[in-house]
Amino acid sequence: MLKIQFIAAFGLSCFLANSPAPLQAQNKKQPNIVLIMADDLGYSDIGCYGSEIRTPNLDKLAKGGLRFTQFYNTSRCCPSRAALLTGQYNHSAGIGNMTHDQKSPGYRGYLTENTVTLAEVLKTAGYQTGMVGKWHVANTEEAKTKEDHLLWLSHRQEHATFGPIEQYPVNRGFDKYYGTIWGVVDFFDPFSLVNGDKPVKHVGKNYYYTDAINDTASNYIKDFSKKGKPFFLYVAHTAPHWPLHALPEDIEKYKNVYKVGWDAIREQRFKKMKESGLFPADTKLPERWKKEAVWNENPDKAWDAHAMAVKAAMIERMDAGIGRIIKTLEMTGQIDNTLILFLSDNGASSDDAQKYGPGFDRAGSTRDGQPVIFPVNKKVLPGPQNTFGAANELWSNVSNTPFRYWKTTPYEGGICTPLIAYWPGVTKKGSMTDQVGHLIDFMPTFMEMGGAKYPSSFKGNAITPYAGSSLTAVFKGQQRKAPEYLFFEHLSGKAVRYGKWKLVAMNQKSAWELYDLAKDRTETVNLASQHPELVKQLETAWNDWAFKTHVLPKPGK
Repeated sequence: MLKIQFIAAFGLSCFLANSPAPLQAQNKKQPNIVLIMADDLGYSDIGCYGSEIRTPNLDKLAKGGLRFTQFYNTSRCCPSRAALLTGQYNHSAGIGNMTHDQKSPGYRGYLTENTVTLAEVLKTAGYQTGMVGKWHVANTEEAKTKEDHLLWLSHRQEHATFGPIEQYPVNRGFDKYYGTIWGVVDFFDPFSLVNGDKPVKHVGKNYYYTDAINDTASNYIKDFSKKGKPFFLYVAHTAPHWPLHALPEDIEKYKNVYKVGWDAIREQRFKKMKESGLFPADTKLPERWKKEAVWNENPDKAWDAHAMAVKAAMIERMDAGIGRIIKTLEMTGQIDNTLILFLSDNGASSDDAQKYGPGFDRAGSTRDGQPVIFPVNKKVLPGPQNTFGAANELWSNVSNTPFRYWKTTPYEGGICTPLIAYWPGVTKKGSMTDQVGHLIDFMPTFMEMGGAKYPSSFKGNAITPYAGSSLTAVFKGQQRKAPEYLFFEHLSGKAVRYGKWKLVAMNQKSAWELYDLAKDRTETVNLASQHPELVKQLETAWNDWAFKTHVLPKPGK
C-alpha cells in the first residue's frame, strides 16, 4: 500500500511542479539569471559560511541577499551538473555516475534524449543563453593508445573533438560557450578547451583558467546587455578542484594561515558559523576524521599546510573574478534586474589525487614537455603548473565543517552546499533560510521567473517531467511547500530525506542509519534502532524511487 501511495504522491508532485505560475505580475520584465557554481568547494570554504579565506565579493552578495543552510546537491561533479541543468534526478537524465557510457538507462554518461536543459527551456521564453567553464556532461572520448592519449592530454597531439559534438553546450541550448568539455584540467593550459564547438589550440603566456572563465562571463554580459533581451548565464568554475594550481602572489597571502593545523581551523570555522546563525549554539561538532592524528606529530605538516594555502588561493582568485562579474552587471545597468546564485557542486573532495599518476584525465607532461610531478611522497610543493597535487581527507573534513565525510558520500558533508541568492528588490538583505532545496529546483524556479513552459516533447523526443519545485517563494521570504521526499544515490551510497528525518547508508553493504536533522544536523546520533517502522517506510520509498529513476538495477546486474 505504501508503494502505491508513494508513487501516486510522486506523480502528483511532478504534475503540480510542472505548472509553475509566471512571475509577470510582480516583475515588469523578465529578470536575468546568473548561476555560478564552484567545483569541490566545501560547505565552510567561503567567508560568509565560516571560512578564514577572503571572499569579499561573495560575502557582499550574502550581505545583500539570502543564504540557504540546507541546500542539496548529488555529491559529485557530473551528476550534480545533470540535475542542475535538467531539473531531473541525475539518473533520470542519464548520468548516474561519470561520463563513460555504461549502456544502462541511468548510466549513459551524457544528458540523454529525454531531457531538456535550462538553456533550451529559457530560450523559448526569449532568453539569450551563455555558458562558461566546466561542462562535464558529455561522453568523453579517448585516444586509441595510452601513448597517444597522454600526448593528447599534454596538447602535443590534436583531435577535432573531445566528445560527441551533438552533446556540446552549443548544441544543448547555449548561444555562447567558452570552457572545458572534460572535468579535470591544468589551470594554466586546460585540456578540452573550446570556444563554441571549436578547440582552442593555444592560450596566452599568463593564462589562468579561473580568470578566463570570469572575464569571458563579463564579456558575455556586455554583449547580452546590448540586445534588450533577458539573459541566462551559467558560470561553471573548476576551482578549487584539484590539481592544486594557483598564482604565487595568491598563495603567499596564506603561507602561514594553515600552519596551526586541522583542528584549529575547523574549530575557528565552527565558532564563526554558530556566531553568524548558520547553526544553533548547541550544534555538536562531530569528531574529526582520523581523530588519532596529531598535527604537531604530522611529518608532512609543511606540505599539508601549503596544500591548503593553495586551495585558499584558488578560492580567493575565483571570488575576485566574481567581483568583476558583479561590477560588469552594475556598469551595464543590469544588476537590479538580475538574480545571482552561487553554490558548489558537492562537498570538498577527499581524493589523494596525486597517487594515481598520469592517465585518463591527467597529463604526464606540459605542452613544452616538462614532466608533471605527482608528489606522492610530498617532497615537492603543489601550486605550479608542473605539479599535480590534492589536499587530503583531513583538510576535506575541515572544508566541510561541521559535517562528516565529503564528496561522493550521501552524508551532509558530501551533499550539502552553500547557496547564496542575491536578487535586488526580492531577497531580503542579510537573510537566511533553513528551508530545504535541491539542484532539481532550479528548472521550475527559472521557468516561473522567466515565464517559460516545460515541454512534454522536444526535437521529437518525449521529455521526462522534472522533479523539483520552485524556490521563488523562498527568495521572497515566504514559506514554500517543502518537497515530501528528496533522494540520493552515488556509487551505491544512498539516502532519503523526509521532513526532518534522513535515512542514509554509505554503501549497499552498510546498514541504514537514521538521523533527526532538526536536532542533529551533523548526523551524530543514529536512531535507526528506535524507529524501525520509519526506517522501513523510508527504505521502501527509496527503493520505489530508485527503480523509477533507473538507479536500480545497477549496470551489469
